Amino acid sequence: MISIDRDNPTRDDVHRLLSEHLADMFATSPAESVHALDHSALSAESVTFWTAREDGALLGCGALKLLDAAPGAAGQGEIKSMRTTTTARGRGVATLVLRHLLDEARSRNLERVYLETGTEDYFAPARRLYARHGFTECAPFADYVLDPHSVFMKLRL
Repeated sequence: MISIDRDNPTRDDVHRLLSEHLADMFATSPAESVHALDHSALSAESVTFWTAREDGALLGCGALKLLDAAPGAAGQGEIKSMRTTTTARGRGVATLVLRHLLDEARSRNLERVYLETGTEDYFAPARRLYARHGFTECAPFADYVLDPHSVFMKLRL
């Protein structure tokens, strides 16, 4: 059975997965277009990080970053560091992690969840996953700027 629990992004197996994730991002996109967070940034107070595991084996991870909102405005979040291990791909792990992140966003009464992903073919499965869960393309959010290598998406909860 696959469980999804809060975890520490500096944990050895998670650190390796995040390092692989960052290496793939830099191999696929220009450096100025890589917005993935490293393990230390994922430890920030505004970020909650989860892993998916089966019998203790790491299958994937994802994070929810709270975005600054104007006083009195509804809360917003950003999906960060969605990644599955090579051996877990095609098993629905990404869907389980994404659903967990969205359920968590709803439990925190967030109004919207955003994300940034790449435009290259490498990112096509991620874009399809997000679209299947209701995300639609949008303008850059938070501190992002228009970038031909980025797709910005949002979901109203």
